[in-house]
Amino acid sequence: MAIYLTKESKVLVQGMTGGEGMKHTRRMLAAGTNVVGGVNPRKAGQTVDFDVPQRLNGLGGAPMAVPVFGSVAEGIHATGADVTVVFVPPAFAKAAVIEAADAGIGLAVVITEGIPVHDSVAFHAYAKSKGTRIIGPNCPGLITPGQSNAGIIPADITKPGRIGLVSKSGTLTYQLMYELRDIGFSTCVGIGGDPVVGTTHIDCLAAFQDDPDTDLIVLIGEIGGDAEERAAAYVREHVTKPVVGYIAGFTAPEGRTMGHAGAIVSGSSGTAQAKKEALEAVGVRVGSTSTETAKLVLACLEAGFADTHS
Repeated sequence: MAIYLTKESKVLVQGMTGGEGMKHTRRMLAAGTNVVGGVNPRKAGQTVDFDVPQRLNGLGGAPMAVPVFGSVAEGIHATGADVTVVFVPPAFAKAAVIEAADAGIGLAVVITEGIPVHDSVAFHAYAKSKGTRIIGPNCPGLITPGQSNAGIIPADITKPGRIGLVSKSGTLTYQLMYELRDIGFSTCVGIGGDPVVGTTHIDCLAAFQDDPDTDLIVLIGEIGGDAEERAAAYVREHVTKPVVGYIAGFTAPEGRTMGHAGAIVSGSSGTAQAKKEALEAVGVRVGSTSTETAKLVLACLEAGFADTHS
C-alpha cells in the first residue's frame, strides 16, 4: 500500500522532450516508475530512447523507448495512463493542467515553479471540478520507494518502510528521507510552498491515516500562512497515528519572503513558534532541526507509539 502513487501507476510526462523533462524522466525510469509516454504536440509519433542501465527494481539493462503523444488524451487512450508529471514552462502550465484534467487524468504532479498565482487558482479549481488531484505546483513531486517516483525526488536516498512524509519543502523532504533511510517510507509527498497548492497537509494526513502500511507520519511545514495550524486542528479530531513535525524558518526575519512564495510572516501571524505551539498542543512532537526531528521519529518508534496524541 501507499498513497496516491504505486507500482501500478502509469505515468505520462508533459514536457518530456525538454531538458529537465528528459533528465528527470530518465531518473524516474531508473527508480522503476512505469513511464508510458511523453506529451509534445510537435513531436507526436516519435519515440525517445532512454539509456537506463540499472533500475532500482532490478529491471532494465537496455535502452528504453518511450513514445511521444500529441496530447494527454491520446496518451491515456493508448496506454491507460492515470498520472501525469508536468515539466512545462510557467507560461504554459495552466493550459497543460487543464488539458490533463479534460482528458480525465486522475493525478497531475506539477513540478513547474514560477507559475502566476491567478493561473494556479484557475487550474486548481478546474481540475477539482473534473476530479483530478493536483500535487504542487512548485513541488518535488512524490515517491513511493521501491514502487514509483513521479517528479524530481532522489530515489536512492531511502528505502521502503512505514513512515509517511508530507512536506512543503523539497530540500527538507530529501533531508528527512536521508536521515531516516534505515527506517524507510511508505510514501513521501512534496506538496509545494506556493500560496495555492492542490494537495494540502490535511489531504495527506487523511490519506496516511487510512493507509494500513503507514505507522507514523512526519509533517514538515514552514513559516507563512496558517496551513500548519489547520493541520494541527485536523490531527486533533481525526488522526490516531503518531505525528512528528518540523517547521522551517525559526530564524526568518519578519515581513520578508524566504524562498517559497508562501513563506512570509506578517506580524505575529505565521511564525514558526506559533505553528510549533499549535502542533504541540495536539500532541505532535516538533523538532527544532531536521536532525532532532529524525531523532524524535526514532524515539517514537522505539517507544512503540505509547505516548502519542489522542
